[in-house]
Amino acid sequence: MEGALVRLLRGSALLRGNYPTCLCSWKTPPRALKSSQPEALLGMTSEGLPCAPLQTFTNEEMMIKNSVKKFAQEQVAPLVSTMDENSKMEKSIIQGLFQQGDILPCRNCSLDLRFLVALQLMAINIDAKYGGTGASFFSLILAVEELAKVDASVALLCDVQNTVVNKLIENHGTEEQKAAYLTMLATETVGSFCLSEAGSGSDSFALKTRADKKGDYYIINGSKMWITNAEYADLFLVMANVDPAMGYKGITCFLVHRDTEGFCIGRPENKLGVRASSTCPLTFENVKVPEANILGQVGHGYKYAIGSLNEGRIGIAAQMLGLAQGCFDYTVPYTKERIQFGKRLFDFQGLQHQVAQVATQLEAARLLTYNAARLVEGRKLFIKEAAMAKYYASEVAGLTTSKCIEWMGGVGYSRDYPVEKYFRDAKIGTIYEGASNIQLNTIAKLIDAQY
Repeated sequence: MEGALVRLLRGSALLRGNYPTCLCSWKTPPRALKSSQPEALLGMTSEGLPCAPLQTFTNEEMMIKNSVKKFAQEQVAPLVSTMDENSKMEKSIIQGLFQQGDILPCRNCSLDLRFLVALQLMAINIDAKYGGTGASFFSLILAVEELAKVDASVALLCDVQNTVVNKLIENHGTEEQKAAYLTMLATETVGSFCLSEAGSGSDSFALKTRADKKGDYYIINGSKMWITNAEYADLFLVMANVDPAMGYKGITCFLVHRDTEGFCIGRPENKLGVRASSTCPLTFENVKVPEANILGQVGHGYKYAIGSLNEGRIGIAAQMLGLAQGCFDYTVPYTKERIQFGKRLFDFQGLQHQVAQVATQLEAARLLTYNAARLVEGRKLFIKEAAMAKYYASEVAGLTTSKCIEWMGGVGYSRDYPVEKYFRDAKIGTIYEGASNIQLNTIAKLIDAQY
């Protein structure tokens, strides 16, 4: 009997030896992980935190937000239905995104004693010496959000120009390239980022477009699909592989002008939503590009693409957030006016609970988006937070717009009102600049590295 007891105890010890090491005793404190460790705030006093809530803005940010709101409501809103119906962005809107407007006084503004409130929305982050506004990344996120409350297509045009095209040239261009291209992009030129192909969507680095070196220039052959802003763009940032044998490490970024021989822009796609935003296929047939038009280093295009899309995802989160908030803002007043069974729709508790849930989700999406943007400004790690913001805001946009249609009933389903358009526009958020499953992969990978 004693021998059997000894064997049993030894067996249980062996089993415990095979347990994962994280299964420690309740008496042992859990390990402190990166995700749970707050960062020390230098200069903090006993009187309180030296930082403000995420929804507290600087004077500059408030003026930009208000200026964009005015532009969206007064100039964009009257044309939204027509642009959606015709699948075409009005030229006046594109011009309006580039133009400066009134100058209003601003106290404590770092940009001067006066501040351009109707700023160049296509060059918010471009340095003033190149003709841009020189505002913060967070200001851009506020601008995209305000535009999307009225029209997601206009917001997308502004977002891609700023977070991807301008940023790539600013970060990786030579001084000559910056002086030439950033000035154009700040004043009159729409840019386009060309990565996706028929066989490389989420697996973007499987692209087949080639660039073969011939002396002091390259010959590009291949095709691209789903290229945003293509119809309106004059400058294209094209990812092509200079050495397929090196795999993704051969991918290089080229600056290609619209009128380059052999370069063809196809017919715009007939899309479900964001219809005024141009999305076209591109073909390259022996397109000759000077070696001087390489952006950054040869073979580093994949790094540049990843970096720009990480920030771009925060822009898409802002777009989806603004879209959802715009739809919500349009719908809730209707529920307070519509009478059924002798009382307002909003007075039914079932509807109140749904409204409260959606409002909470919107607020959570806003905080995720703003936090990711502030991390970028603070030059902190932000990749996980950007993926979370983009994933969650896209999901919330789909849920919010769907609920709003239900709350409005037949009116919400009709094309005579904007709610169904918000619903159609929302779907793209879970697809482009990294599908929702790709965002979840990224989040999971970074969590794995933390634990």
